[in-house]
Amino acid sequence: MRMEIRAAAIRGIDRLIDDVGGDGAALLAEFGVSPGDLDSDHGLLPTVTAGRIIRRAAKRLDRPDLGLRLAAYQDMSMLGPLALAVGNCDTVGEGLDCASRFLFVHNQGIRLSRTDDPERYAGVGAVEYRMLHPDVPYEPQTIDAGLGMLHRNLITMSGGYELLGVHMPHPPLTDESVYTDFFGAPVRFDTGRALLRVPTKLFDRPMSTPVNPELRRMVVEYLEAHYTDPRESATTMVRSAVGRALGTVSVRIDLVAEWLHLHPRTLQRRLAQEGTSFQAILDDVRKNAAHRLLTGTDMPFSQVASLVELAGQAALTRAARRWFGRTPTQVRHDARHVSPAPRVAQG
Repeated sequence: MRMEIRAAAIRGIDRLIDDVGGDGAALLAEFGVSPGDLDSDHGLLPTVTAGRIIRRAAKRLDRPDLGLRLAAYQDMSMLGPLALAVGNCDTVGEGLDCASRFLFVHNQGIRLSRTDDPERYAGVGAVEYRMLHPDVPYEPQTIDAGLGMLHRNLITMSGGYELLGVHMPHPPLTDESVYTDFFGAPVRFDTGRALLRVPTKLFDRPMSTPVNPELRRMVVEYLEAHYTDPRESATTMVRSAVGRALGTVSVRIDLVAEWLHLHPRTLQRRLAQEGTSFQAILDDVRKNAAHRLLTGTDMPFSQVASLVELAGQAALTRAARRWFGRTPTQVRHDARHVSPAPRVAQG
């Protein structure tokens, strides 16, 4: 599966290239990208392409600190709707957890997580920035930019925080003092991990700006409804997509594959590898939805049939006999006349 990243992740690199003596638009054009693509919150790039753009610019312009410079050009707005969800959490820790949960919307190839201090100091934790996918080449410039952006976002969220140390998984790409000046803290290299060491009390600190819980709820619901984490199994992704679509559109494998950015044959193959099929998942989701509607509502059977995409009440009756061994009427009746469980005798 091709891993993708929001084009906004490298927003500003064209202006940065111009500022250090290059031609940003021309360099982007070498990869089939325009500056306008980066200004959109919806445009996507292959993760590999984004990394190559930064690497080529750094090499051609002889700017080994380009990743850190790019981080200095950006702010939380490059996260699009995720920035609204994160920025309206009550505490810095909750904001990090929200970012960890939905970061795949912005970049499918990385994960953000709170973790223990690798140096094992009391009262110290860490925030780790980790590459996930083996098909995405390791790009040190990308790690510098990502960890630098994480640091800047934490400053925004907290209003300023005490950074105790930085771990970089690779050797320094430029003079070590450049890293120290950027982060304002000691930096260790070749540690195998990309993370920021912070006091654990930072996670309980309130957000530095007023928050709107209702806006956060709306954005989280939007993200849940419209995006599926590609790190999940194909079965989980298809079940989620079918469950959201059932009763609203005609659920077909080609449509679901398009939502998941997969070719239908690729999706079929992945489901077969997991021991299932699209039709089996669709049937099971229909079964669960029908049971919920039959036992939890007074909805007419014809409407239940429509909502689970069956061709009328007769088709629902046949499906109910296959699923539950009973007619829809019996399923609804039995659910409302459940005998109480026998009490356990005492003594």
